[in-house]
Amino acid sequence: MFQQFKNIDTAFQFIRVFAIAFLVGTVVICLYTVHRTTSALQKGQQRIYVLSDGKLLEAQAVERHDSLAVEIRDHVKMFHYYFYSLQPDEEINRRHLTAAMYLADSSAFREFKSLEEDGYYARIISNNISQEVEEYDSIAVDLNHNPYYFKYFGKLRIARPTSILTRSLITEGYLRILNGVSTKNPHGMLIERWKVADNRDLSVEKR
Repeated sequence: MFQQFKNIDTAFQFIRVFAIAFLVGTVVICLYTVHRTTSALQKGQQRIYVLSDGKLLEAQAVERHDSLAVEIRDHVKMFHYYFYSLQPDEEINRRHLTAAMYLADSSAFREFKSLEEDGYYARIISNNISQEVEEYDSIAVDLNHNPYYFKYFGKLRIARPTSILTRSLITEGYLRILNGVSTKNPHGMLIERWKVADNRDLSVEKR
């Protein structure tokens, strides 16, 4: 009888060890599964897809800080394009200037009002002048302090009926990061304290 009880006790111990081992194995498998799933999700989040010419292309996502200088330069470039690309067409100019105002604060609006009061936009239309921003020379950016300081170096090409004027365009300001993006402000940035540092005539070419 005692031998029978001993066999039963041994069986219970075996079952208990087996149950513990099974439980530990199950926990390990669960943890491994969670780890693999989390890793897969993280890798998935590092992928973005861009629609180009009707094709879905995969691109690798990066930390925004890694692309911040590129985004700032593109934002500044877009602003100057819209603010200074003018034609002898009031509707085109209104559309461009409206787009520029979504990218900057009241400092840009003050510059616009100053030019408007001086009759600059009226002369563009009445004298059949086309003004274009040439490809910028450089855009210096300081990422050490937020808001981020920038300095834009470029040129304006002003085509009149009898001549083409090239004018320097050096401006400076600061970039503030916003809490969202939109179709009118795709980088989610705002130019602040913007001012024109240099806008002198460089050359005149007869047509």
